[in-house]
Amino acid sequence: MNTTSTQADPASADTELKAKHRAMWALGNYPAVASDVISSLGPILVEAANIGAGQRIHDVAAGSGNVALPAARTGAHVTATDLTPELLDVGRAHAEAEGLEVRWVVADAENLPCDDGEFDATVSCVGVMFAPHHQAVADQLVRITRPGGTIGLLSWTPEGFIGQMFATMKPYAPPPPPGAQPPPLWGHVDHVRELFGDRVQIGHASQQDLVVDVFPTSEDFLEFFKLNYGPTIAVYRFIADDPERVAALDAELIALADRYDRGDGHLILDWEYLLLTATRT
Repeated sequence: MNTTSTQADPASADTELKAKHRAMWALGNYPAVASDVISSLGPILVEAANIGAGQRIHDVAAGSGNVALPAARTGAHVTATDLTPELLDVGRAHAEAEGLEVRWVVADAENLPCDDGEFDATVSCVGVMFAPHHQAVADQLVRITRPGGTIGLLSWTPEGFIGQMFATMKPYAPPPPPGAQPPPLWGHVDHVRELFGDRVQIGHASQQDLVVDVFPTSEDFLEFFKLNYGPTIAVYRFIADDPERVAALDAELIALADRYDRGDGHLILDWEYLLLTATRT
């Protein structure tokens, strides 16, 4: 008797996974998050990576240009790549409105269409941390950065507010695909050091806080993220047919914001991130 067994094609599974990621980040209005909530992070990373005129810069998982635009303002030659073309379209429009020259390219952070050592600095602000395969990303960041060049990363920490928000949503979300790693691991310097090994020399690594005071209440924070932030929208869509779970997640996220709130009648949150710069050896 002849039997036939079928196994999932890894390439096909990865293509499907990346398509889901692309679609998730196109949900809602991530550029509103970038411009209204975390806009200060891009310039912080530009300064930390010592980006300046004439340098060749690659902003990986660039979104709508949180780093690419302030880098271009310094006179650097900037390439911005992201898996989601809708985000790049927003960044391109902003660049054109300012008269900035930025090269916008749809690309996967785990397989960048760049030459070895092509860039003086490779940076990512709460971007590459969301690619599912951390080692593949780290290998690409090293590969495209010239020896002596800079790698600069800004990532949410597991213990910080956004890391805890993802931990809160996890029980309500579909299980991650095999091999996918939690994004906030990039917020631990030991994890990043293990990914890069001796291919880089870490020069600076510090945990800092982004002060978020744009939401009057915890409920306002929740509604903004349910409307604009792709990962939150995706989780709520997954449980949309279960009103009790929707209400439970609402309550947990509001409680999370209340727990972190240090304001007095107006919501003030500290969102912890790891700022790391390294030199390609």
